[in-house]
Amino acid sequence: MERKGIKIIKGNVEEIIKELNKALSDEWLAYYQYWLGEKVVKGKFRDQAAKELGEHAADELKHAGMLADRIIQLGGTPVLKPEDWYKLTNCGYDAPENPEVIPVVKQNIKGEQCAIEVYQKLAEMLKDKDPISYYMVLSILKDEIEHEDDLINLLEDIQ
Repeated sequence: MERKGIKIIKGNVEEIIKELNKALSDEWLAYYQYWLGEKVVKGKFRDQAAKELGEHAADELKHAGMLADRIIQLGGTPVLKPEDWYKLTNCGYDAPENPEVIPVVKQNIKGEQCAIEVYQKLAEMLKDKDPISYYMVLSILKDEIEHEDDLINLLEDIQ
């Protein structure tokens, strides 16, 4: 049966799915980076940093769910294998090899700044082409901007 929700899209659905899967890969890697950072971070301000990292991890997992749901709605398949995250990622993954608070926070600021660029480009691509994906991307972009702000404020408090 024809899906009206796909028929209204004025862009290339396969290209949209491809870009959403790249963003999904970013979200899984960001989730893991935050989650692991929360566990291993140490030093002065550890409790504040861990709390912030844990909250952001939960948001990144939520974003992954939103993206996977939208990919499925569009008739696509979300990235099935974790090893494919590395092939598709826009922003990569920074392991918290130095678990001190400041390096961990800086790594995550870098990740958020990349995410802001990715979602801004996605928003531009989707505007006037796929209204549902567009508004979802704007919602995620809003969260990523808030995350960057939270982390910069934390870093300023520490320094």
